[in-house]
Amino acid sequence: MSNYENNSRKAEEAGNVKRLGKSQVGRKRSGRVAARVGTRLGIVVVAAGILYFLRPMVHPMVYGVVYSPGGLLFALIVLGVGGYLWFSAPGAVRIGKTTQGKGSVFAGVVVGAMVLGLLFQAASSPFEQRTLARETMAGGGELAEFPQVNPENARVVPRAVADVQTRGSVSYRQFRLGSSDIARMEDGSLAWSYAIEPEEFRNTLFEHQRGVLMMDMTRMDNRTIEGTDEFEFRYGKGMVAWRSALWQLRKSGFWSRYYDDAVEFVHEGTPYIAYPKTGHEWHLLPIPHTTPTWDGVGLVHPDGTIEHLSPQEAQESEILAGQRLYPFHNTRARMESLSHREGIINQLPVVGAHEGHIEVARLPRELGNTQPFVVDLEPQRMTYITAMEPYGRDTRGLDEVWFADARTGTFEFYATEGQNLTGPERAVGIARSADSRTNWGENFVAVEPVPVTVAGELWWHIKVVPTDRTDITRNVFVNSESGEAVELHATEAVTAFLGAGDVADVEVEEAEREAAREAGEAVAAPEAPAPEEPAVRYEIVIRDEAGEELERIPMRAGHEASIVPAGPEAE
Repeated sequence: MSNYENNSRKAEEAGNVKRLGKSQVGRKRSGRVAARVGTRLGIVVVAAGILYFLRPMVHPMVYGVVYSPGGLLFALIVLGVGGYLWFSAPGAVRIGKTTQGKGSVFAGVVVGAMVLGLLFQAASSPFEQRTLARETMAGGGELAEFPQVNPENARVVPRAVADVQTRGSVSYRQFRLGSSDIARMEDGSLAWSYAIEPEEFRNTLFEHQRGVLMMDMTRMDNRTIEGTDEFEFRYGKGMVAWRSALWQLRKSGFWSRYYDDAVEFVHEGTPYIAYPKTGHEWHLLPIPHTTPTWDGVGLVHPDGTIEHLSPQEAQESEILAGQRLYPFHNTRARMESLSHREGIINQLPVVGAHEGHIEVARLPRELGNTQPFVVDLEPQRMTYITAMEPYGRDTRGLDEVWFADARTGTFEFYATEGQNLTGPERAVGIARSADSRTNWGENFVAVEPVPVTVAGELWWHIKVVPTDRTDITRNVFVNSESGEAVELHATEAVTAFLGAGDVADVEVEEAEREAAREAGEAVAAPEAPAPEEPAVRYEIVIRDEAGEELERIPMRAGHEASIVPAGPEAE
């Protein structure tokens, strides 16, 4: 064999050995990469499992990211870059001509993504308001006159007074009354309702919610307090972690928000808790944004059963009959969006013309309530009412009054069309000035101005209470057009006034009653006006074979119709 052939063979053998070494090194390196990726993927899976188990705890954050344009952009950037850094090889990251640690790179990405998310959210927010305003106006019908308030269900008792009196009338060891909300009692009256919740840390861990308590809000005295404290809720309010009703609602209905306070009520002797549910809808044009929608109602039974009802199912539910279903949060959001109904530029400072620009009427904090107001309209229609005033720093009059059905979410509005109607803040001022003998602020305060309609006119229903909120001294009604103030001292007088609207008769009757009281004489309660016959809902028309009308049967509220076989004798 020549030297050339020998050298060639040696070179070939050396190359084979070198290639074999590289192959082995490559296999080892691939194995290490696969092990690292597998380990880190396992950590991600375990973390995801823990978060899934604790999803009610992270629900507000996750939901806020998914249905927030800025939050979603932030999450996509952070998760994308974070995932790449997490699974990439250990060591520094080369960026251009420099190398940086993974921690520094990730921190910079988080800060940059946060800035981009905030900018994008600021850009999308006006489009959210505009879309929501246009949807509200498209679905809102204009009213020719104010709808009549239900005189039997006036909001006579302010929340602060109900809270003080209710808590002073019950005694529960280990339990307390939760926050109050408005619900309907079984007799149809509106009431302030409270959950009977465990108190103190140990009891929140081991005790259960003991039903609900309700106080009638429609009377100044002799008020009814109903309690159902013999029921233990498996999942209730005031109970921590997985024992909480809200935890279970978030667990089983993750893609809804529960902004509203729960509604506690009693149906056929059994207490329930209802949570109005808010969802969100994406709109991609002209810039991605979301708007709130109604997702139905979460209904919690004492035995732990949780029903997620669609809006239609909630309206058809016998248990929820008469209760408010539509989210208060959604109503407030829609009312606030109306400032954008004439476009985004129109409402901007400096450059905006502010044509048709309205905003929710401002209420001083000391008045004790916020809009929308919850009022019962005839016959028994719980409604959210919002007073809107013209845009401007010094404007306090009414421009429009919006009504949202608390069961269906249907919106209607009354436009004042140039009428100078008094707003709630000014109405409270009139009520104070009408009685200069009262030591306002020191001993008594005027609270909770609520709009009510009497004989086609809008009045502000104001309550006068002591500063310690222990009682109600009188109710004052202020006419939004004339500024006339009427003081009433008895529930029956309030009912009579709301039902008849005859100011003169009610004032004379009140004066006579007050004089009789001062003289020490017995005073009989005034009679409320007789209720009018319910309106005809529909008519059943009976015709013969030729189509001629034989009989027409009017069907009123409370009437039911059924068709049964007539029997063989009718053939």
